[in-house]
Amino acid sequence: MPVPNDNSRPPAAWCYSGNQIRRWRTLANVSREALAAAANYAPETISSMERGVRMPSPRLLDIADELCGAQGMLSAAKEYVRRERYSARAVDFIEREREATSLWTYEVALVPGLLQTRAYAKALIDNRIPPLDEETVEERVTARMERQTILIARKPPVGLSFVLYEAVLRSQLVDEEQLQRLLEASRLRNVVLQVLPFDKAFANALEGPMVLLEGPDHDRCAFMEGGLASEFSADPGVVSRVTERLSMIRTRALDPDETARLIERMVGRRE
Repeated sequence: MPVPNDNSRPPAAWCYSGNQIRRWRTLANVSREALAAAANYAPETISSMERGVRMPSPRLLDIADELCGAQGMLSAAKEYVRRERYSARAVDFIEREREATSLWTYEVALVPGLLQTRAYAKALIDNRIPPLDEETVEERVTARMERQTILIARKPPVGLSFVLYEAVLRSQLVDEEQLQRLLEASRLRNVVLQVLPFDKAFANALEGPMVLLEGPDHDRCAFMEGGLASEFSADPGVVSRVTERLSMIRTRALDPDETARLIERMVGRRE
């Protein structure tokens, strides 16, 4: 599932750590180009980290600490920037996902993060624009894989419902491994997987992904995304709108058995 967009300022830990890198570098008379060469980054990447636009990577913090003689002051920031790998709104979503007792997801273009293989997740994150450095890519891929423990680790199990628009399966990014992963997940007792065929789609089903989460107190929150805007809310009106659309999508989608047979046929054609 795509991480909710957030147009707010970058996390404070990114800004503060980046500012400290610049200050220590200036005090040590180390140029941005020299730090970039030592860390194997482009100078523009160092600049974006110093400005807090991009998360200062743990590797850069260690290299800057040694190069600038910061005596551990910069390396100590690693713990804090890791905590803020995501925007505040994304962290809120992930925390609610972790506590959810039920989760309904609809995806129009991508395999949901909870069902992605590592290779699929890496392909998506690695081709992000603007691009990320390799260390950040690996951190985000690992974090996405860690989220998947919700599939089997919780007791009692979390009820999970996924509906994928048919275009998701037809993407060139979806290989046989990813199809098999979908089949494996669909066999879990707490997972329902459905596909919305091309000929069953309607206007609202093409607008973007939707997620509905229910917590232990039966409170619900919803996420909707479309274009460059997104909405993550517990507002009853938003929750009602998402619930209605998800219900209509699930009604028009193939049932779980039909979905499994469709995916199995796709696997068979690739062999």
